[in-house]
Amino acid sequence: MFLGALIDAGVPPRLLEETVAALNVGARLEIVRVVRSGISATKVDVWVDGEKDMPREEYWTKQEHAEHQHSHDHDGEHHHDHQHSSESDETRAGTLPLHLHSHNRGLTEIREIIGKAAISDSAKRTAVAIFEALGTAEAKIHATSIEKVHFHEVGAVDAMVDIVCASVGAEALGVDEIVCSPLNIGGGSVKCAHGTFPVPAPATVELLKDAPVYSSGVQAELVTPTGAAIVKVLAKRFASFPEMQIKKAGYGAGTREFPGLPNVVRLTIGESASKSAAKTEADTVAVLEANLDDLNPQVFGYVMERLLEEGALDVFGMPVQMKKNRPGTLLTVLCKPEDASKLSHLIFTETTTLGVRRRDEARETLARRWENVRTRWGEVRIKIASMNGSVTNYAPEYEDCRRIATEHHVPLKKVMQEASREYTNSGRK
Repeated sequence: MFLGALIDAGVPPRLLEETVAALNVGARLEIVRVVRSGISATKVDVWVDGEKDMPREEYWTKQEHAEHQHSHDHDGEHHHDHQHSSESDETRAGTLPLHLHSHNRGLTEIREIIGKAAISDSAKRTAVAIFEALGTAEAKIHATSIEKVHFHEVGAVDAMVDIVCASVGAEALGVDEIVCSPLNIGGGSVKCAHGTFPVPAPATVELLKDAPVYSSGVQAELVTPTGAAIVKVLAKRFASFPEMQIKKAGYGAGTREFPGLPNVVRLTIGESASKSAAKTEADTVAVLEANLDDLNPQVFGYVMERLLEEGALDVFGMPVQMKKNRPGTLLTVLCKPEDASKLSHLIFTETTTLGVRRRDEARETLARRWENVRTRWGEVRIKIASMNGSVTNYAPEYEDCRRIATEHHVPLKKVMQEASREYTNSGRK
């Protein structure tokens, strides 16, 4: 449904078709227009080995029927040798029919398939992150490690196509963020690889922790674990319909028809309505602090470099007077909240501190972008900060200027001055 909405909203169908071909898993897409409760939408189906994907409760009902028929036919056969009987017993004992075992993939194999595909590195990282989110949820539910999880359903080819195409398609949108509305999870029960479970399935519940959900009363599974994992990774936040200037919208259709409920996913693309209101971008940063009074200054410089290498947004030190009138240094680290634990561990490991303070603070930032200018010695990147589309600051990238100054034996300040002048003369402000 998400792939259908992407295509309906303008993502070229050929891009997703080429993505499927790049996976080299023997699948193809079928893209058609359908109507769901009066809503015209794009429907995307995945075909594998001549069979089309289907809602998983229908899939498992079909497999149960096939297994029952296989068992019935087998009971009527003569057992010619011990090996045949042994294989039959193994098939009955397994949680899946024998012909499905080839679709059971571990995370390592899935990473390898995605890694070999001719898609962008960022799309690969997104797709792997979705599978890892799914694997983490399944591992917790089944009390095992993520590397031991075998994706009975999500490791099947059709789900791999869903996840990788969702990653590629979302990247193709070129948007700053994806916001998801509260999710209608459905109701009733659903048949899975491990039995029949109430809706939402256990993995879906685990993946949607902290997300706003509700049920409209429809007795069907409306959010699968795969869909929940895609939303968990792609959506930056959950909210009601955001304030925006709508540019386009797309509708992706599901397979089933529900009376009075259009079974579609809507993707709306637009710009923030407050873009012209002189606003800056807001986010949250973690602030880590430690007082140091017995650390070798040479080590302090090394620690600053290591923290920046490990993802710190900024690192700085300030001279402070500590207890017993000892001079010391206040180490301050700004980082993304998700990196705080890792960087705190690095501070404990590399310094003499016995404690690290942490707090989260709101931060406002200007929009930033890079442009290249050509000097007589080579190209230099210019970092440009802007607000409401107007440039407020710009500066040549220090590392580019330093490299050129060293290679061409010219003063660093001369390189920086010429880079700034070239940008100003270009009229790109």
